[in-house]
Amino acid sequence: MTILEKITSYKKQEVFARKMAFPLSLLKQSKLYNRECFSMAKNVSEGSGIIAEHKRRSPSKSVINEKVLVPEVVIGYEKAGVSAISILTDTKFFGGSLDDLLVARAHVNIPLLRKDFIIDPYQIHEAKAYGADAILLIAACLDEKQLKEYSEIAKQLGMDVLLEIHNEAELKRSLHPTVDLLGVNNRNLKTFEVSLEASKRLSTLMPDTYVKISESGISSVDAINELKPFGFKGFLIGERFMKTENPGESAEQFINALS
Repeated sequence: MTILEKITSYKKQEVFARKMAFPLSLLKQSKLYNRECFSMAKNVSEGSGIIAEHKRRSPSKSVINEKVLVPEVVIGYEKAGVSAISILTDTKFFGGSLDDLLVARAHVNIPLLRKDFIIDPYQIHEAKAYGADAILLIAACLDEKQLKEYSEIAKQLGMDVLLEIHNEAELKRSLHPTVDLLGVNNRNLKTFEVSLEASKRLSTLMPDTYVKISESGISSVDAINELKPFGFKGFLIGERFMKTENPGESAEQFINALS
């Protein structure tokens, strides 16, 4: 099994257990469930374009940063001028949680992306109930019917959709009007190798009606300058900031270097 297959297999069990313990009817009673969301697509297009991530660890890099607290990180990111913040909510493989999303929502007023492996509509409602403004859908985890259904549910709830692709085949089945942002993951999910060539190669096939995002392996201003001519407006950056003692300060220095 690939790491993605391991994650999604475990995720199905995890989500089933959560649905039993905390039914959808209870999620809908959350104070945040009916809040009006910030537009991630608008913020990315009009702002710095940096989507900074809160990520404690990953399957490929083990521990990244388990010391800094969520409020410290997200407040620092907002002060730095990021366009949105990605919150890893997967616990087993990335050390995150839905509580991280809830805490982040209480401390910042910019778009929050729930980054997880969404394999069930329940998780979309969960994202809304815990304060997310946008969700990540990974084409490699879902079939075309699911991509369409899940993105439509997100839009009905007022959230933006970032749809992540890895190749041309995934791109072709991901072009739905309910998708706002198209992201190219530069990391090969089978080998975990990273190359910006993935973004460059797929950029010419991505319609301009979507906000183009490049994800993974972006650790320098030069990389962003290299990708902008290909139409990319957003850049999801996690480890570059999180591996430092002060992620917010690191993000601020990075964004200042862009201008």
